[in-house]
Amino acid sequence: MPRYRLLIEYDGTPFVGWQRQGRGLSVQAAIEAALSKLCGEPVTLYAAGRTDARVHATGQVAHADLPKDYAADTVRDAVNFHLKPLPVAVLKAEVVDDRFHARFSAIGRAYLYRIVNRRAPLGLDQNRAWWVPSALDTEAMAAGARRLLGHHDFTTFRAADCQARTPMKTLDVLDVTRHGEEIRIRAAARSFLHHQVRNMVGTLKLVGLGKWSPDDVTRALEARTRAAGGPTAPSAGLFLTEVRYPDPDA
Repeated sequence: MPRYRLLIEYDGTPFVGWQRQGRGLSVQAAIEAALSKLCGEPVTLYAAGRTDARVHATGQVAHADLPKDYAADTVRDAVNFHLKPLPVAVLKAEVVDDRFHARFSAIGRAYLYRIVNRRAPLGLDQNRAWWVPSALDTEAMAAGARRLLGHHDFTTFRAADCQARTPMKTLDVLDVTRHGEEIRIRAAARSFLHHQVRNMVGTLKLVGLGKWSPDDVTRALEARTRAAGGPTAPSAGLFLTEVRYPDPDA
């Protein structure tokens, strides 16, 4: 059975998350249904990572084994046809070696979190950013973010129901930049704990408001308890932007 790798984008607003569940529509179930219409039989899809309800993606990666050979463009176009009118699109499909696994072959993941920092509420970005009307000090937030870089026990920023075997993670990137009214927080690591990015963003907001200092971020990290961290930022501002894999030509 040929294996296909899919590059996917979606607006997470109407979904219960990536993962197929007993109730509500998931992104996984929507794409599996579209693939099954193409193939005429059930198809199982495996993703690089699960996203929660209302979380978006511009660079999700998944793979599926199909019962026969199709041209890659045919897979892309047929799936997109059957996905209408849902806000999901397969950007690219390609045939890969059957040793490829969307989750286990990945060597890095990147996220973007968007904050709109202005007095006026959100119109167009209502479901794609966190509206924070109080002024935020971006430089202070960036200083706080630097305290989280490197290899640490991230228990403070881990959801209570996180299923990861260990809280130890290496955070390679946590950048905070302002672009007019928008603050963009970019995070990159091999993998993340459940809610890790959103919990770090909620903590950095406290720094931006002047309620916390960068030293408080360090103390929270070292406390190794969720109660020591800031609030969980809303899911609507989070985007999975990239999944990295080893270079096959390296």
